[in-house]
Amino acid sequence: MIFDYTKTKPLDNYKLMSQTIIPRPIAWVVTENEGIVNVAPFSYFTGLSSNPPTMIISIGHKSDGMPKDTLANIRKNKKCTVCLVNPEQLESMHFSSKEMPHSESESEAFNIPMKKLIDGFPPMVDGSPAAFFCELYQEVDLKGSKTIPLIVEIKQQFIDDSYIKDIERLIIEYEPLARVGKSYALLSKEITPPQIP
Repeated sequence: MIFDYTKTKPLDNYKLMSQTIIPRPIAWVVTENEGIVNVAPFSYFTGLSSNPPTMIISIGHKSDGMPKDTLANIRKNKKCTVCLVNPEQLESMHFSSKEMPHSESESEAFNIPMKKLIDGFPPMVDGSPAAFFCELYQEVDLKGSKTIPLIVEIKQQFIDDSYIKDIERLIIEYEPLARVGKSYALLSKEITPPQIP
């Protein structure tokens, strides 16, 4: 069956893409504004380039059409902390996707512990396997879209020591949590690549 994206509805496009572009890593994006810490999960997120070291996060709007707090805060302050999610954090991560007023913090509402690590950047979620401390690099204008892709540049990265298996070769092992369609998944089975003849 062929789906013509020029004729399907945006919601149908989302359903098709979210179930076939998988697995999608989940990022907990932390921003701050006037003392309020915003913690929101995004699965339209991925690495973009290692030179410059950048990631892209696609951010939608609230149900009333206003920019999500993450988008508004990054536009204003140009900083964010992108945290990976471990399996034990699944429930609080899922709860933090709830739409809340700009004046309320998900970290307080859902008891998500935070840790200040790098001056000048929002705190990271305590217990995250890794966190990227980023600055806004570029906002991408998708003509006619309510989704705003932001390219952020990684300035520093934290990795929990317990996940670093070989510091000299920079080998990191952890069990990532991902999004597959509407569900979550653990990617615990690894397959060794075959030798190329």
